[in-house]
Formats: sequence, C-alpha cells, structure tokens
Amino acid sequence: MPGSVSGPGPGSVLAPGSASAFVFVGRERELARLVDLLTSRPAVALVQGEAGIGKTRLVAEAAEVLRARGVGTVTGGCHPLREPLPFGPVIDALDALGPLLPPDARLGAATAALAPLLPRLADRLPAPPAEPAGPGEQRQAVLNATRALLTAAAPVVLVVEDVHWADDATRELLLLLAGSLPEDAALLLTYRGEEVHGPLLGRELRRPAGTALGDLDLHRLDRPALAVLAGSALGPDGARQVTAALYERSHGLPLIAVEDLITLGARPGTDRRPDLLGVPRSLREVLAARIERLTPDAAALVDAAAVLAVPAPESLLAAAADLPADRAAAALTDALDRSVLVEHGPDRYGFSHALARRSVHDALPGPARTRLHRRVLALLTAQDPPPLVQIAHHTKALGDTARWLEHARAAADRAMEVGDLGTAALMLRQIVDHPGLPADELGTAARSLAEAVAYTAEAGASTDALRRIIDTPGLTPAVRGEIRARLGNILRLHLGGSHGVPELDEAAVELAADNPRHAAKTLAVIAAMDTGDATAAERRRWMDRALALLERVDDPGTTAIVRTNRLVSLPVCASPEIPDLLAALPRHSANPKIVFCTVISLSNAAEIGCCTGHDAQVQAWAEESAALAARAGLDGLAVYAHSYPVLLDWTAGRWTRFDRSLAAYRLRFPDSPVTDTGLLAAAQGRIAAARGHTARAAEHFRRALDQDATSVLALPSAAGLARLHLDHDDPDTAWQTLAPALRLLRRRELWPFAFDLLPTAVDTALRRGDRDTATTLTAEHAAGLEGLSSPGGHAEQHHATGLLADTPAAAAAAFLRCRDAWQDIGRPHPAALAAERAALAGPPAAAAALLTAAIDTHDRLGAVRDASRCRHHLRTLGPVPRTPGDPADALSPRERQVADLLAEGARNKDIAAALYVSERTAEHHVAAVLRKLGTTRRALRRPAP
Repeated sequence: MPGSVSGPGPGSVLAPGSASAFVFVGRERELARLVDLLTSRPAVALVQGEAGIGKTRLVAEAAEVLRARGVGTVTGGCHPLREPLPFGPVIDALDALGPLLPPDARLGAATAALAPLLPRLADRLPAPPAEPAGPGEQRQAVLNATRALLTAAAPVVLVVEDVHWADDATRELLLLLAGSLPEDAALLLTYRGEEVHGPLLGRELRRPAGTALGDLDLHRLDRPALAVLAGSALGPDGARQVTAALYERSHGLPLIAVEDLITLGARPGTDRRPDLLGVPRSLREVLAARIERLTPDAAALVDAAAVLAVPAPESLLAAAADLPADRAAAALTDALDRSVLVEHGPDRYGFSHALARRSVHDALPGPARTRLHRRVLALLTAQDPPPLVQIAHHTKALGDTARWLEHARAAADRAMEVGDLGTAALMLRQIVDHPGLPADELGTAARSLAEAVAYTAEAGASTDALRRIIDTPGLTPAVRGEIRARLGNILRLHLGGSHGVPELDEAAVELAADNPRHAAKTLAVIAAMDTGDATAAERRRWMDRALALLERVDDPGTTAIVRTNRLVSLPVCASPEIPDLLAALPRHSANPKIVFCTVISLSNAAEIGCCTGHDAQVQAWAEESAALAARAGLDGLAVYAHSYPVLLDWTAGRWTRFDRSLAAYRLRFPDSPVTDTGLLAAAQGRIAAARGHTARAAEHFRRALDQDATSVLALPSAAGLARLHLDHDDPDTAWQTLAPALRLLRRRELWPFAFDLLPTAVDTALRRGDRDTATTLTAEHAAGLEGLSSPGGHAEQHHATGLLADTPAAAAAAFLRCRDAWQDIGRPHPAALAAERAALAGPPAAAAALLTAAIDTHDRLGAVRDASRCRHHLRTLGPVPRTPGDPADALSPRERQVADLLAEGARNKDIAAALYVSERTAEHHVAAVLRKLGTTRRALRRPAP
C-alpha cells in the first residue's frame, strides 16, 4: 500500500460521504495532548484503541495541526494480508517523503540501502550497494537510511498505523528507530490493544534519554459528542431524531456512528427510522475476520449468543448452542480470547455492542437462525419468572404475531408496574406501530406510551415522540386529545411563556365530548397560567368553558381543581369575596386531590395578597397552607407556602430579619424554584437598591426577567430595573425596560397588582415629556381597580395621581394619601418614599418634618441610599442642626452607613453615589471608618448573602 504524506501547503478537499468529512468531536483533549507530544521532538507517541474508535482520524487531525506549524507527516499502515515486502509499512511511509525533502537536499551514502525499495525517490538516492546485505546487516542499513531520510525531511513525523498487524521484522525496526530518532523527528504508532499479546514491538519500549514518550488510550464517544457528530451531518433537527438510536446502536464507537450517518444521508427518510439501518460494512469485515479463527464449538456458541441477544450465563449459552458443559467452557474461552465475545459481569457473556451481535445474527442461514430462536424460546419460557421482553423478541423473530402481541403487552405492563419506563416505551412503541391493531387497544397502548416517553426523555425528545404518537392513524379524538394535553403540559412546564397553550386548547376540544373531566381541567390550567401573552378576555373564556364542562362532571376532585384555578384568575383573585371563598374551602376531606387543591388555593391567596397589599391576611393563609401541606405530606407545596412569610419581612420593613429568613429558607429548601425569581428576586433587588448596592440590585432584577419576562411575578423586577435607569437620569432606557411589562399589564388587565409598575411608568413617561401616555395609563389603572379589593393598587393610584397633579398642593395631598395607604397596609418603605415625594411637592414649612420622618424610617430599615437622598434634600432647606457627636473613637451615623457599604464591597464611587456626596468626601469617610475600626477594606468586607 503506498504511503501518504501531509506537509506544508494547501490542504486537500474531502470527498462528501467519506468518514473524514464528518466534524471532529469528542477528542479535543487527546488531540491537544498528541500535538504537544509530537511537538516535543524527538518523541514517540503510542495511540491505542479498539477497531473503529477513531485512531486514524485523530492522527489525521494531528497531522493537519502540525502541517500548519510547518511539520510534515508521512504514514504507512500494517495489514494482515500484506504482500511480501521487508519492513513494508515503514517503506511505504518513506516512499512518500519526496514532497518534504528540500529540493537541494544532499542525501548521503547511508540512504543508498533504500534505493531498491523506494521507487518514487530512486532519482534522488545514491546507487544501491553492489553486494546484497544479509538479514542483520540489511536491518541496520535500513535503520541508518531511515534516520538519514528523516533528518533530511525534518521536522517530520513518521506514522505507522495498525502495528498490531506488523511482522516481526517491522516491529524490530520500529523498536530500534524509537531508541535512536533524529533530533527533529517523531514516531507515531497506532494499534488495537485487544489484538496485542505482550509488548507491542516484541520487546519493552523504554524511553530513551532526551526523547519524549507518551501513550494515549482512546475511549468511545459520549452521547453529547454523538449529538454534535449527527448535527454536522443531518442538521439540528435530524440530530435530535437519531442521536438516541445512534448511541444505542454504536455505544459511542465512531466507526459505527459514521457508517450510520453516511447511510442516513444517502437514504431519504431513514433519519425518522434509524432502526431500519443495516450493520455497517466495515464492522461486518472486522467480525468476520475474528470469527474465521474460532473453533467450530466456539462459532456455535457465538451464534447462540447472537440469537440470545442479551448477555447470558455460560449455562444458557451452552444449552442454546446444544453443547455439553466441558466443550462449552472451552468454546467460551476461545470466543473471549478472540474478542468476539466479552464479559459483561459475573457469568454474563455477550457481544461488545448491539451491532456486532446483529452482524453475526444476520449472517446466520435462515433455517439455522430459526432453529436457534425456537431453542432459545423454549429455554426462556421454562424460566421462572419468564423474561417477558426476551420472549416477545424471539416470538417476533419467529413470525408468531399473536404470541408476540401477547408477550409484548405483558412485558410493557410489567415494565410500567416496576417503573422501568424506558423498557415500557420500547415495547409500547412496537405495539403502536403494529398494523391492524384494534382502535381500543391502539388507544390504550398510545396513552401508556405517551406516559412513558413523557417521563423517560428530556423535554425536546419527549415532545417529538409525543407528536409522532399524536399523528398515529386510527386514534380516537379523546385519546389524541389526552396525548396532546400531555404534550402541551410538557411544553408549558419546560419552555414557559405561551408554549403549550395552543396544544392544550386543541386538546380540550378533542376531549370535550368523551372526557369532559379532562377537558375542564385542561381549560382551567391555561386560564390560570401565570405566564404567557393570552389576554384577560381569552383567559375568562377558557375559564367559562371549564365551568360549563363541570355541569357534566360528577367528580369532586375535578371540581376542586377548576375552582382552585378560578381563585387565581382575574378578577376573582382581587374580589372582596376572596376571604369568604377561602374560608369555605374543605380542610379535612378524605379525598387527597381536594386537600391538595385547598393547599394550593391558600398558598396562591397568600401570594396574591402580597401582590395586592392584603398583608394582614397573608401570614394566616401561608401558615395554614404550610400546616395542611405538612399534614398531607405535600412537601413540594411547602416550598411555596414558606416563602411568603419571608416576603412579609421585606414588605413590613424588617430587612435585617429578611436577610436571616431568606438565608434560613435557602438552607431548608435548597432547590426551591422561587428563591431567586419572582417576588423574592424583586425583594432582594429592592433592598439592595435602597442600601446603595445598585449593581447587585440590577443583577437580581435581570435574573428574574431572564427567567421568564412573561410571568406576572417578573413585573416588579421590570419596575425595579427601570427605576435604576431613572436614577441614572436615563428615562429612555427605563421606558424600553418597561414597555414589555406594560404590554403584559394591559393584555392581562393586572391593575390590582401593586408592583410599583404604574408609578415608575408614569414617572418615566413624564420625564420623557409624554404626559398623554402617563395620563392614559393612570386612567386605565383607575378603571381597572373599580369594584376590586387592592389596597396596594389604590396606594399606587394615589402615587400616579400625585405625579400628574397640576398644582403642588394637589400633588402633595395625593402623595400624603399614598403614604397613609401604605402605612395602613403596613409597608414603611413605600410610605417613606411617598412622604419624600410629598415634602418635595408641598410647602417648605412642612417639608422638614416629612423628610425627617422619612430619614428616620430609612435609617431604621437600613435604606442608606434613600436616607442619604432625603438628607440631601433636607440640606437644601437650610442649616440642619448636627446630631451630638459620639466619642472620637466611635462611628458617627454617617460613618456607620459607610461601614455597611464597605462591608458589602462598595467602592468609593459607589459610596459617593449612595450617599449623594462627592468621591473626595466619600474617600475621607472611608479613611475615617478604617482608622477608627483599625481594619482594612478586605477585612471589613463580608461575603454576599
């Protein structure tokens, strides 16, 4: 076989459909290590791995990298049926050295020994010696000539592949060459470890002084790497269809995966049914060569293993091959020694991967294969308990459709019973695909299959599988609707937003006639979804349809679910009747579904109470929800119920306690989905902003918005982030932040929810000179509150009215009404902010008292930034008496604020912005704090909560 060369210069174009045309994946670390080793010349690199693992591709990639660095590569390969040629693989490689040799290179007399063996270099080599050398002299002469040629072509790497097939003379030459490489040359050898018995080169290879030596062992590709490989060949959609099957067929062996992908690319439609592929040709050749060397008994045992299809104990293999124990033992040893079979565990033997088994199975003559299947079926049927999946496999192989269906159903049922949903899905998919199945049986199998795939695959794969099931011909509308509803719920839960809503709406239509119970629950779910862009009118229609379907349902559990979802839908959730509706909920029902719904209703009411300003009721609702959840063992719901008391620490101004409560909540519920999203994210952001930590505040707000900007509970974070932009005098960016939230506010008619969205939007619009938008929005808000119970919403209406007031007196009066409303609710921070607004809008005579009261509140809360802003306003009114000073070694109130900011990692610039002072003044405060405390900034800083 002629050798190949890779050297500096333009690369070659790969032929489409060849293995080399696929993207190189899963070997990045090995490639980097190999290139590093071959760069440290002189060097010897050994690359081992099973057949088809990708040794040749790794070598090619390394050669390409080295070529770009000016290093040439020549390659020769060993083969089991090579025609006689001394040192053939090395000679093949050396014959390709021509392009790497400098045009004016002087090849010394030492190279003459190779002249008869290198026809392509004959015109550049000295004349061969007149007297032929003996074997020992020839080996030394070839070694010297090889070293001379490599020196002339340096920098160069000599590659010899599949050294496990090398003859003894070649092994000896390679061993000698490895011990005496030229300074700027490297030797790279590849081999299959399972084919080598003893030292690779006949004798132990020891690292020569000054020569780098490394051994790389290639392993199979993992599932993500195969997905990338498939994506490069079939695109993302095709890859998602075949990756699982590709991995199952190949077990990560690149040879098989690439052969499959070449087949998929050549056969339209096979990406939808990868199971229809045949065994790759190259794998058949590998196995055929091994099996030819087996004894007849070992070959019979291998045939039996191929028909058994799964790793089996020695006794079963012997019985299936109809061999006595002693002959079976010898046969098994032979099959293992030849790497045809492998040990999968104690007394479990089979093939290394499924395609190897299939290759042997498919090569069996039909009558022999049938006899083996019958013999195996009889052996398996006699076992207790019988292996149902295997029995189904063999009955299908024998063409016994009736018995196959019987055993396939039994196997699927058993798998579902024990929770093996993967096996269940495999059997059920076969049943669903079986032509001519009665409609009722098809429906039962399809429903079970939908349940199995929904819980065994990641979201993308399961949705694809469910869509294929939905498209199965012959399903009744009710069955199709049930499966479509499952698909919609997966999309809703995994993707959020409006995903899954069209599927759920269509499913409700399909279910309405024959399954009104399921249809009602489906409609109630989408009517009460927290996320999505459906309008309030659409949601009301869904809820009305759900309530209408209840008239045909006699199921207390379904009724409870629909009514629970109705309680969280507008306008019901903000109606004055909510306390009475909650009081009427059953607390002691024997039906667990009803108790579940009561827990959810109370928990949802607590959350909505936080949003609407019913703080006085929130604690009781949350505590009762948590107690019921604990009593009913509903730990998953306790996560939500216990979050609302934490929120109350924020709203009530107990911010230090909030920090402790949140830390304790994190410890108790480390996997809670609400800790850093929704209302808790907004609370953390608001507190951070008030303390002067604007960067941290922005991080909390953005995290909540990134989670799902279409969620109702993300709206306070949109308002908080916009407020930060306003503080930096950037109303345009603030409005861009608010625009999506305002669209959601209007579409969902979320007027009762007090998220600071209305005041921030009105303030932003006015700063942008858009009074009309501010006025319209305030009027819509006022109309939306009519007849609803939302103390927080009314407080925000007063705030917006104050911002729009035509006179200072009217503005001050509105802000004072806002302050009073927040005080009645029990929220001191927004009350203090409203008082500040009233002070700035009203007469100077009243301003000092209002600002002083606001400062006292902010100081108590730890709202350093807000307190500093109010002090700044107070200073503009005239001289302010100083607070009696502390002893010289104690911190003043201002210095305590600075110390708190330093503890949070604030820079001088951040401190200046938070306290409304210059950076120079902030620098003086920092120096005084550090001096009085006798510490450093690093020592004072505490970790972020």
